[in-house]
Amino acid sequence: MPHAPESSLAELRVLDLSRSVAGAHCSRFFAGYGVDVIAVEPPAGHPLRRQGPFAADRPDGETGALWLCLAAGKRSITLDIACATGQGLFRRMVEEAHIILESFAPGFMQELGLGYEALKGIKRRIILVSVTPFGQSGAQAGWRATNLTSFASGGQMSLTGEPGREPLVNGGYQAEYQAGLQSFAASAVAVVNADAYEVPQHIDISVQECMASALELYLPWWSYLKRDISQRKGNVLSAMVGVFPAKSGHIGLHIMPRNWPWFARAIGRPELLEDDRFKDNHSRLEHNDELEAIVYEWASTVDARQVYRTAGAARAPIAFVHSVADLLDSGQLREREFFQQVEHPVAGELTYPGPPFRMSALEHQPGRAPLLGEQNEELYCSELGLSRRDLARLRAAGVV
Repeated sequence: MPHAPESSLAELRVLDLSRSVAGAHCSRFFAGYGVDVIAVEPPAGHPLRRQGPFAADRPDGETGALWLCLAAGKRSITLDIACATGQGLFRRMVEEAHIILESFAPGFMQELGLGYEALKGIKRRIILVSVTPFGQSGAQAGWRATNLTSFASGGQMSLTGEPGREPLVNGGYQAEYQAGLQSFAASAVAVVNADAYEVPQHIDISVQECMASALELYLPWWSYLKRDISQRKGNVLSAMVGVFPAKSGHIGLHIMPRNWPWFARAIGRPELLEDDRFKDNHSRLEHNDELEAIVYEWASTVDARQVYRTAGAARAPIAFVHSVADLLDSGQLREREFFQQVEHPVAGELTYPGPPFRMSALEHQPGRAPLLGEQNEELYCSELGLSRRDLARLRAAGVV
C-alpha cells in the first residue's frame, strides 16, 4: 500500500473525487501526513494521468509527472459514480469517510443524489469540499476555466508584465496550487470543528477568489482612495525593488529603508550613505532614476550567484533568480531535505518536492503514487465485503 505510515491523523479518511490540480494538491498534503486518502478515479483513470511530461518520455498513464507528484501517498480505486451501482458503493464508502473532495460543476453532485444534504444523511459530521473556478453560487457558477483564465479573472495577471505590453501569466499552475492550499487549510479547520462540535461543513472554494484574495495592497489602495496602483511595471519597480540583469544571470532585490546602509556597503558604494540625494527613503525616491542607473551599472559587473553567496553576510536582501536546476542543487533545500526521492514500480526513482511547511510533532512521509485501481480489491473486498467474483462483474460492467 503506497500511502504514508500511520500518524496521529491516520484515523482520518479523505475520498478524493476531484479531477483538478487544485483538488489533487489539497489531498496530497493530507496523504503526506498520514491521512488515508483514496483517489476515487473514473475507470479510465484520473485526467492528470494523461498530462506529461512522462518518465523516459514515453506516454503512460502511470508515469505522468503531475499525477506522480500530486497523487503521492494516496490509494487508488476506480468507480463510475455516474451509474446507480457506483453511487450505491460510494454511499457505503462515505460511512467511513471524514472529508469528501470534489471539483465537479455546481449541482452535479446533487443530480447524482450525492449532494451535501444527502451526504449529511449518511455521515453526520461529514466535510464536503467543492473546488470550482467561480464557486457554488453567482452568475458565473458553473462556468469553466483553466489555470490561465483563473489567473486572469482573479486579477493577478493584470499586475504581471512590462509597461505598455500585454499582461502575462505566471509559470505553472499557480492559481490551481493556491486553491489547493486554501482547500487544505479550510478542510483541516473544518475537521477539527467537526470533531469538537459535531458540525458538518460544505466548504465552497472559488479559484477566482483565491487569486483575488492575494492582491495585497492593490485592493486597499482602490477601496480607500480610488487609486489604481496596479499598472504593470515589469521587472524593475524602482531602484530598490526589482530584477536586474547581472554579468551572468539575474539579481532580484527588495531593499527596505532599514536595509539601505547594508545594501550600499554590499555593492561596494559606502559613499552613497553620505550622498544627500540618497540620505533617506523620500530622497531616494526623488532621485530614483540616478540610483537606478547606479544599481544597473553595479549589477552588470557581478556574477549573480556570487552576489547571493555574499549578500547574506552583508545583511542585504539580494538573491539570484533560481532556475529549476538551481533549486535542485540548492544547499539550503538539500539540508532541509525539501526534495525527496521516491521509487515507483513503473516510473522508477524520481525526485519530488516536499510540503511548503513543517510541523514539529508530525513528520511528512513521502509516498509513491498508486497504480490505476491498485487498491480496488483491498477496498471493495477487504473493506466493503464484496467477493472477488463481485468485483470481476463490476469490472466487466465498467463500474470499476
